[in-house]
Amino acid sequence: MKEKSKRGMIIVYTGDGKGKTTAALGMAFRAIGRGWRVLMVQFMKGTWHYAELDTAKRLAPDFEIVPMGKGFYKIIDDQFTEGEHRAAAHAALEFAREKMQSGAYDLLILDEVNNALATGLLPLAALMEFIDAKPADFNLVLTGRGAPAELIARADLVTEMREIKHPYQKGILAQKGIDF
Repeated sequence: MKEKSKRGMIIVYTGDGKGKTTAALGMAFRAIGRGWRVLMVQFMKGTWHYAELDTAKRLAPDFEIVPMGKGFYKIIDDQFTEGEHRAAAHAALEFAREKMQSGAYDLLILDEVNNALATGLLPLAALMEFIDAKPADFNLVLTGRGAPAELIARADLVTEMREIKHPYQKGILAQKGIDF
């Protein structure tokens, strides 16, 4: 049985520390426990395999992850043009808009959308128009570094992850099961 509040929230997880996507996944886990359907649209991730994709398959049809990005922009193994990254970000936002308006989901996570904004792949105006179209009882989570002030002002809940210590500082690379 679906248990749902009458007022939808806009939630932002931002900052330079790790844990933004993980916090959103934790919220998804809680929402699924209440009978909600959850969709995560990934804006920057897309070329690597993340274990959360396998977890989503196990929680289907209540939880879906759709990687739509071309990977991390201008870092690591990026082999795509700026135009390809920009087109992917716009396609991801349009896909998310269609899914939000469909009524099939109760919680939508726009993973790494703040990074798409910060790198100029997606204009802030497009995201704000998307938020304006959010149904009143719909819940929206936006993750990624560098959330702009306008988004922070618009959100109901904002949490900033701050890095204090990171294993990479000791030369420890990302670990399976912990980081991806």
